[in-house]
Amino acid sequence: MDIEYIINQYYKKGTKLYDIFMDHADKVRDKSIDIASRIAHVTQDFTSNIKPDIKFIEEAAMLHDIGIFMTNSPSIYCIGKYPYICHGFLGRELLDSIGFPRHGLVSERHTGAGITLENIIVNSLPLPHRDMVPVTIEEEIICFADKFYSKKPKYAGVEKSLDKIMEEMRKLDEQNSFHLPICNKNSNLDKKLHYNNTRTHSERFSGWVKKFLYNQLSNK
Repeated sequence: MDIEYIINQYYKKGTKLYDIFMDHADKVRDKSIDIASRIAHVTQDFTSNIKPDIKFIEEAAMLHDIGIFMTNSPSIYCIGKYPYICHGFLGRELLDSIGFPRHGLVSERHTGAGITLENIIVNSLPLPHRDMVPVTIEEEIICFADKFYSKKPKYAGVEKSLDKIMEEMRKLDEQNSFHLPICNKNSNLDKKLHYNNTRTHSERFSGWVKKFLYNQLSNK
């Protein structure tokens, strides 16, 4: 997989957008690899370890924001037509089209702390009706690492504190409703929904803090 070639198809070297994209991607990649290299992820039965795919994480972290150029986000020099929230699924479609569907899922599932189908429907978000929440350990790590860095130029190179990220996750929760009205249990809508005990951004991010940071400290 030629990461540089793929990026250069959509981002022109020497432009402000290219610099923003690469700076953010590099930092998320490095943070993701650091987390993946140090964790000992224990399954629910506490008997077996899962080793993250470091090579895949390196690739997918560099491509997780590949869809931003298609959005209308002037503050980061993107002049596309779609709302910024669409960049994840747009990135998935792009990566799917060039033969990298596994990387595409990382792109689709990294926005916020993942977006549930429930959240999409209740808030009428301009997204396809499907769960966009990290599923694999690699997806979780990259989504988690992404939250530490902003693409806004004035924050370039600055790693956010956990308190700052949690504040941002709570704001996302406040801006969105997470609960559907009671439906007929046999309705098509109920059949489509994948209920998750940790529905909110702040709940999922808190779980990752415990999984990826606190567990590392306790294992030292």
